[in-house]
Amino acid sequence: MSDNEWPRELPAGPGEWSEPPHRPRRALLAAALVLAVLAAAGGITWQLMNNGNRSPDAAPTAAPVPSATSLSVAPCPDSELTVAAAPEIAPLISEAAATLNPSGLRCPPVVVRAEEPGVTAVSKEKPDVWIPSSSAWLTVAADKAYAVSGKPIAYSPVLIAAPEGITSLYAKDGQTAWTGLIQGATESKFPTISMPDPLRTTAGLLSVHAVHAATARTTKDAGIAQLRALTLRSRLEEASADPIELLERMGKATDATTAVYDIGVFPVLEQQLTAYQEQRHVVRLAGVPPVDGRVEADYPFTLRKGADKKLAAQLREAITEPAVVEAGFRTEPTAGVLRLPKSAGKLLGPAQQWAQYRDLAFQVLLLIDSSGSMNEPVTDKAGRTSTKASLLRESGVSAAELFGDDTTIGMWYFGTAARNGPAHTEVVPLGPVNGLVDGQSRRKALQAGIGAYKPEKAAGTPLYQAVLDGVEAMRGQVKAQTATVVVVLTDGADGGTKYAMPQATFLQKLEAGQDPAKPVSVIAVGYGPDANMTALTSMAGATGGQAIAARNPADLASAMAQAFLAAHTTS
Repeated sequence: MSDNEWPRELPAGPGEWSEPPHRPRRALLAAALVLAVLAAAGGITWQLMNNGNRSPDAAPTAAPVPSATSLSVAPCPDSELTVAAAPEIAPLISEAAATLNPSGLRCPPVVVRAEEPGVTAVSKEKPDVWIPSSSAWLTVAADKAYAVSGKPIAYSPVLIAAPEGITSLYAKDGQTAWTGLIQGATESKFPTISMPDPLRTTAGLLSVHAVHAATARTTKDAGIAQLRALTLRSRLEEASADPIELLERMGKATDATTAVYDIGVFPVLEQQLTAYQEQRHVVRLAGVPPVDGRVEADYPFTLRKGADKKLAAQLREAITEPAVVEAGFRTEPTAGVLRLPKSAGKLLGPAQQWAQYRDLAFQVLLLIDSSGSMNEPVTDKAGRTSTKASLLRESGVSAAELFGDDTTIGMWYFGTAARNGPAHTEVVPLGPVNGLVDGQSRRKALQAGIGAYKPEKAAGTPLYQAVLDGVEAMRGQVKAQTATVVVVLTDGADGGTKYAMPQATFLQKLEAGQDPAKPVSVIAVGYGPDANMTALTSMAGATGGQAIAARNPADLASAMAQAFLAAHTTS
């Protein structure tokens, strides 16, 4: 088996192998824009932020979420102490509460309910004691009514888990890494990758934070780092799972093959994995902590102002360390875990991006400006002197990984130094991203084309003609349930060639060619301070697309990442 493949057959039992079932993959993504496309006017609107008017550091206001599961038989309004605890630790808390509750009472003094912290954080019914599965949720809730009492009562690291039969694909020598998971996803080493919901579950929230932290260590360019993190997001089969439900599905599986193709690799809390293993299910799991971004659930004991402090103290004392260990938790923190942001916005930003992302099939034609001005010097994020073209090459190669396996893509250059030269040149013919071009996959051909990108000296910019030709070419490709997009990246304005035309003439031709039955959107990215944003805004508006200004060439990678997200969060 090559390093770039997962086992087409997986162990069904000791020494046995079974054929994998046919399982159609969801539309894993499809970037409407690899070589640019920023989020319009300022990026992603967070579901947890108020109308987009708060700053990224402001405390969020969460959207409505489903109600929680309660361990009490019925509401008890006269209870002296109400407790909301993360589902995995709620049984432990209930056992402790039982030592304080006289038997036979329908409404005991202490009532415990199991509730995901993402639910409690936005619930109007505030418990007297809140034991979320991470201190991160205290930051998210930004509720000053709660005060932490003592150190956390338990700890549980996040592990990357999967059926034992594919452990070798993501863990080498007992170690794994988020960046390795990204690489494996990019190279299609895994049949399936799932992720818990980052807005409801601790495993999801902490994992998304860890992924972004891990990619940030791989480069000084924050935009490139974000592109690498989003590459994993674009490959997820399931991105809003409940860890408990994932494990339940694993437990019901009768063979490893089905489990691998249904759920595959996913992050989970150590305690949850331990509880699963103790049930001795048919499908055994293996879990490994990532070395490049260790994160851990801690379980703070927090008390609401006005609550019964004496009874709360008795409850905390009743939660003994032996009981914590017996329940599968740790009593001391793990060394080397990541520090969490103190800002709710910084913590929730990536989680919101992941949660709002939509899987779409795309047909994308990339139009890249190859005029002489792309050779102009600029300063990159590290302070090094570079050129617009070199920054495009670096960012573009990373961005090419964002496209999902169901994407149809092609790439043209536009820019000509010859008087009678063509308005554009086809670099990669349109076709399936995993289809073959000259003996290699179209994705690899795209990366090679971007990597070899060299603008022509003294070349003009036939921007308008290239856009007209691109839109016309893609209109013939339009099909149902698929977004068809022309992505334009330019650092200048139309001119310097025989194809030059007034803006009014261009817009008249562009609008005349529109066909509501065959929509083709233009995503226009102005790269650098000299880009004609007026023209780009007009062409995008005429086609129902977007125009984005990347004023600082050194911010090109961030622009690509934001544009990628914009394409996948637009209703």
